[in-house]
Amino acid sequence: MAVKTNYKKNGTNYFRVSAVLGTDSKGKRILKEFYGKSKSEAEEKKREYLEGIKNGLNIDTKRVLLGELIHTWLFETIRVSDRIKPTTFEKYEGLYRNYVKDSPLYSIKLSELKALQVQRYYNGLSDIGKSRNLIENLNKLLKQFFNYAVDEGYLSKNPCLGKKIVIPGEKKPRKEVQHFSDEEIEILVSNLKDNRYRELILLSLGTGLRRGELLALTWEDIDLKNKIVKVNKSLAKVYIIAGDGSKERKQIIQVPKTRGSIREVSFPDNLTSIFKDIRIKQRRDRLKCGESYEVSDHVFTTSSGSLIDVTNLSHAWEHLLKKCKLPHKKFHALRHTFATKLFENEVALKTVSELLGHSSIDMTANTYTHVIPKQKSDAVEKLNYIFNL
Repeated sequence: MAVKTNYKKNGTNYFRVSAVLGTDSKGKRILKEFYGKSKSEAEEKKREYLEGIKNGLNIDTKRVLLGELIHTWLFETIRVSDRIKPTTFEKYEGLYRNYVKDSPLYSIKLSELKALQVQRYYNGLSDIGKSRNLIENLNKLLKQFFNYAVDEGYLSKNPCLGKKIVIPGEKKPRKEVQHFSDEEIEILVSNLKDNRYRELILLSLGTGLRRGELLALTWEDIDLKNKIVKVNKSLAKVYIIAGDGSKERKQIIQVPKTRGSIREVSFPDNLTSIFKDIRIKQRRDRLKCGESYEVSDHVFTTSSGSLIDVTNLSHAWEHLLKKCKLPHKKFHALRHTFATKLFENEVALKTVSELLGHSSIDMTANTYTHVIPKQKSDAVEKLNYIFNL
């Protein structure tokens, strides 16, 4: 039986139907035509289009590819947002470049995207050994992007919301954080006498500040009278990525890691003298360098007055540990040591969390699982006097 058609284009027969979308400024009807191999196919295309308009979809962009739009969103919206730190954008760009740009997801039309396609891609990443943590980070990025796509009418709903997506891979138990024992602390401190970073290391050990927070400190952040350090910025070394994708490695000062990171931290009375030592060192450096000295208000500077380069600090830290014949631990281990010693001295969890600038008490509790069980055990032991059996 022949299929009825009512329109011929380029030698091919189609069935054509139309829909009135409204009127223009002159009162003329706005028509939209739909073509199919049969009347039912043309009518179905018309129905989908009108239903899409009803649901707020951006119908005229149904051919937009996921990869193309996420690139546009990243570089033209996220990159220029004052709410996104350069370190965050560097992370997002890396996820896009490594796990979206040349992936099966890139060429999928957003209008045809299903949660199952995303799930299969995640499963494939897990099968080739990619960590659960990496897939979770990618999912967070895509979820944020899909929210944007919904808001702009490219999608009717976010395929990554709710329980549509399962992150594959085994949840690995959290490793015990690196920290220094009392004996290691004694060895480390005894080898700091002529070390350029002596005061930086001691203040890290005595306040638990992150490396970037320490390097960004200015003298107005130091309250010697009340023995307080005000944390309100952080130094980071990142790739600054331009709109064309080109990169430049720079050290920048930015807002701290989280809202809770903006805080005031008291320091031990015995550390008060190190700030006087820093002042003396900076005056000596300035006299030696003369006009080439970079005058700034930063507490920790190089011998020429410039900001300390985080890479150079890392090398100096590794050299110090070798000199001390101590096992390698990251500079961040000083922060973990600070927290561990507070717990060992029965400081409350909430207080430690606030001093560290954590976003939640749960984060602190989950990070220092190696010391909290013992603290609980010691607390219960104090009830022994009740049971005089």
